[in-house]
Amino acid sequence: QVQLVESGGGLVQAGGSLRLSCAASGRTFSRSAMAWFCQAPGKEREFVAAITWSGGTTYYADSVKGRFTISRDNAKNTVYLQMNSLKPEDTAIYYCARRGMVLAVREAEQYDYWGQGTQVTVSS
Repeated sequence: QVQLVESGGGLVQAGGSLRLSCAASGRTFSRSAMAWFCQAPGKEREFVAAITWSGGTTYYADSVKGRFTISRDNAKNTVYLQMNSLKPEDTAIYYCARRGMVLAVREAEQYDYWGQGTQVTVSS
């Protein structure tokens, strides 16, 4: 069983920064790709960023490229999402997800464990 717990969300002004963390339980973290998704009110869940098991390769949605950075610390079983230059349209619940394979992908259905989500609100 894998548990994912997100933290770091909150209210920030446009142009500000937040750092989300996702702490994972379970021994397979270091061999698992991880990702962040978001869901805004009335919208479907969207891919934000993903990272391979080693951290050597990352993927980003076009809307966050150059502003967000995904990283991981396998010694701490934690994945991070550094969010800079935040915009009101980034407002959403952000979820971390685990894929039981080493390679990361953008499709939500490929991830088998999800956290409860953390709210990010960006005011204009």
